[in-house]
Amino acid sequence: MLERDEKNLRLLIRGADAPFINALRRNVIAEVPCMAIDDVVIIENSSVFHDEIIAHRLGLIPLKTDLDGYNLPEECSCKSEFGCNLCRVILTLDREAKEGAITVYSGDLTSENPNIVPVSDKIPIVKLAKGQKLRLEAYARLGKGKNHAKWQPVSLCSYKYLPRININGESCDACEKCVEICPRKVLAKREGKIEVRNLLACTLCRDCVDVCPKQPPAIEVDWEKNAFIFSVESTGVLPPERIVMEAVKILNKDLEELAKQIEV
Repeated sequence: MLERDEKNLRLLIRGADAPFINALRRNVIAEVPCMAIDDVVIIENSSVFHDEIIAHRLGLIPLKTDLDGYNLPEECSCKSEFGCNLCRVILTLDREAKEGAITVYSGDLTSENPNIVPVSDKIPIVKLAKGQKLRLEAYARLGKGKNHAKWQPVSLCSYKYLPRININGESCDACEKCVEICPRKVLAKREGKIEVRNLLACTLCRDCVDVCPKQPPAIEVDWEKNAFIFSVESTGVLPPERIVMEAVKILNKDLEELAKQIEV
């Protein structure tokens, strides 16, 4: 684990190949479920926005998710298109601009489950002029990113090969051209020598190799074939480590099903 906080996770993964890492990335984006508003019942709307626009904006508000407490609609025992308390959460909104113009934010949504609430209270939904009202009921359900982007639990999921940089101390005259051209400040000059300061920041652009006046270049940039830096940035709906673990579980399940089909 290279980096970890509430929304970001960066891992160094060894002993895997690119197809496996890419399958993990695709599962993180498209298969790990999270909560999002799916249906909206507009009771009263006198704002300048059409009902459909408000419903669309509500759907894109990230909601904190409880994967252990709720079922996917297609897997719930209720088998109802309206859902039940095991696969649906109701959020209500009732705002009126009485004295002057106001902005309705995500924090104005009231959830029947205090654990399923917007990640941020400051996401604007609509502005109401004096005398305008907005009343609605919203129904949030678990879903997957492959069906709609609002169910993607991450704002970023990417990987890159682990860089490998070799500097030939005998031919390098420390002219600093490679240091100056590097956009990520990977290299530095210290005590008359060029050294690697931040290997993980390298993007493998090879500008340092192209600018080196030596022939052959005194610096070599390559990557390890079975080592990757895997980065996940959560929208806040789930902890990033939980997202990765769920993606691994889903991938294992898919591989087991594939193995059974091959055996048959």
